[in-house]
Amino acid sequence: MKRAVHRWLVPAVLLVGAVLVTALMTTGGGGELRSAAGESVGSTSADQVERGRYLARVGNCTGCHTAPGGKPLAGGLALETDFGTFRTPNITPDAGTGIGGWSQGAFREAMLRGQRADGAPLYPACPYPSFTHARAGDIDAIHAWIQSLDPVEHETRGHDLDFPYGIRGLLNIWQWALFEPDSLEKEEGRDEQWHRGRYLVEGLGHCSECHRDRGTFGAVREATDAPGGMIHGWYAPSLNSPEEAGLQQWSTAEAADFLRSGNGRDTAMVGPMAGVVFDSLQHLRADDARAMAAYLRKLPTAEIEASGYQARPSPETVKAMMERGETLYARDCADCHGDSGEGDAGVAALAGNRAVTMKNPANIVRMIRRGGFPASTPGNPYPHGMPPFQEYGDRDIAAVATYIRQSWGNDAPPVSTIGLAE
Repeated sequence: MKRAVHRWLVPAVLLVGAVLVTALMTTGGGGELRSAAGESVGSTSADQVERGRYLARVGNCTGCHTAPGGKPLAGGLALETDFGTFRTPNITPDAGTGIGGWSQGAFREAMLRGQRADGAPLYPACPYPSFTHARAGDIDAIHAWIQSLDPVEHETRGHDLDFPYGIRGLLNIWQWALFEPDSLEKEEGRDEQWHRGRYLVEGLGHCSECHRDRGTFGAVREATDAPGGMIHGWYAPSLNSPEEAGLQQWSTAEAADFLRSGNGRDTAMVGPMAGVVFDSLQHLRADDARAMAAYLRKLPTAEIEASGYQARPSPETVKAMMERGETLYARDCADCHGDSGEGDAGVAALAGNRAVTMKNPANIVRMIRRGGFPASTPGNPYPHGMPPFQEYGDRDIAAVATYIRQSWGNDAPPVSTIGLAE
């Protein structure tokens, strides 16, 4: 109830303020721009285009700007959020429906400062709060690559946002209060590999945009102990927690291989992360994968706040769920995952698997309901996937999830049927 009140009361106040300050805060999108280092917009070369192709893969532009079954970068992907549905724009160089008319300067303004070519502010569904850390020269290279592509004429639908979030003028206040364009400062005592890894993770890779929860107004929470975020019904676990997705206890070589292959230590990236691996991470250069791994391994660890639905079944209910879950597991799961959750060649073990025991059970529930398949990569060319168990109702899903979370040494909270319906 408290969150709901905050969600509506404060935006209402901001709406009044928007009328007064929008004109003062709107900035133009054209003209020559310079980075903090003084870089000015330069000319395009074949090398710059190729570098832009690689950097766009690091930033996973295709993953967000391509709708299912649509043409690459032509937009239309729906992003469901607490504020409504955002739809990604066409960023091919089509002059009418894409960004073919955007200059390098206008593209810099969008990526580094969150301003469209027409001067209007961008919604932070576009991860410019992370891209702002990128170097202007890298942004120019991505622009050069985009402009080298064949244009696709595709008019995308507008956003469907709840009131008052559809009022774009409010974003001027949001940016003033919650967004500060800046580059990443050098940190004393850190080597060049760590700095390169931070640049890729916190900048172009924009990992925090998914792997950290967002506050009431959509800004990424900066607290180290903040939980991960929810993406299309999946939980993007915290990178600060070794119990969730942190790589602090892995070697740099292990972590780098995991990033590029999507598979490692009896675990695999599934759900939206499988798409990230396929479209982006598998294409990392070896040195950049090691740099990202080195940075991620050095992230401070934290006990993560509980997240997800918190309902707790009674002991009697849990006992019945465990009995039902054991029966279903023996019938439907043991052939692949083993009688004791030990797994098999290419099939993930469930015993001791942190994807199973995270406080937020969304991913294991999603896997049972919808199935999940890792990306096929050179490091994992024939991944094992899990089929959906569409015949399971909520009670069966909760029973199996509870059973595997509390068996073979696993000690995670039981799963309630509350919140499982879609």
